[in-house]
Amino acid sequence: MPLPSIPGYNRLTKTHKYSAAGIAAAGAAAIAIAVVPGGDAGAKTTAQDLPNKPVALTSQKADSQAHHEALVKQSALAAEQAKEEAAAKKKAAEEAAAKKAAEEAAAKKAAAKKAAEVKAAKERAVQQAANRSTARIETVAAAKDTKKTYPNNLDGWIRESLDIMKQKGIPGSYNGIYRNIIRESGGNPRAINLWDINARNGVPSKGLLQVIAPTFKQYHVEGTSWDLYDPVANITAACNYAAARYGSMDNVNGPY
Repeated sequence: MPLPSIPGYNRLTKTHKYSAAGIAAAGAAAIAIAVVPGGDAGAKTTAQDLPNKPVALTSQKADSQAHHEALVKQSALAAEQAKEEAAAKKKAAEEAAAKKAAEEAAAKKAAAKKAAEVKAAKERAVQQAANRSTARIETVAAAKDTKKTYPNNLDGWIRESLDIMKQKGIPGSYNGIYRNIIRESGGNPRAINLWDINARNGVPSKGLLQVIAPTFKQYHVEGTSWDLYDPVANITAACNYAAARYGSMDNVNGPY
């Protein structure tokens, strides 16, 4: 690029020429920097626009500080979030452990309850069996201890005598006994004969079947009264005597 024509330039010293050329070159460079590709063709760069570079550096430093602070905040938030998540996981684990422990305790309680019910059922079964056994024993004992009752009349006396005779193996029938009683005493247990030979000998015949004392004593049946006037004792002893002498009271049809 040709240097501008400056009046008196040729009269300047060599040093002055170099200085003037540097100033001209610096001005040209400033003009070239002011032109921005794609910018406004009419835009001009002034001396006031030159200090913009220090301002841009300050803005970058501020942005860097803000970015650092944002990273610190994000890191703090991430740490707090991780802490909360760890606390939530710990709480969930504790709740799960507590729930499991409660379920195990409930299962143990249910098992213990079932075992107690089974034990109680077994004990009830044993007790019921014992009660049934006791009841059977008591029933048998009651049956053994229960004495058969008979009416206090001629029919009852004959029937009771027949049961005793059956136990002792003494023969006789209801009809044979009844027939001889009616003939001998008319059914009066206090009847006594004071006129026959026995009476004259001092041993009168007494009772339903008119038995004398020596005969009653000899043929008395164990388990009956020793009272000669007792209806059952009188009948049983008389039948025992008739069985020994005639084979059975059924075979007696008159005085014996």
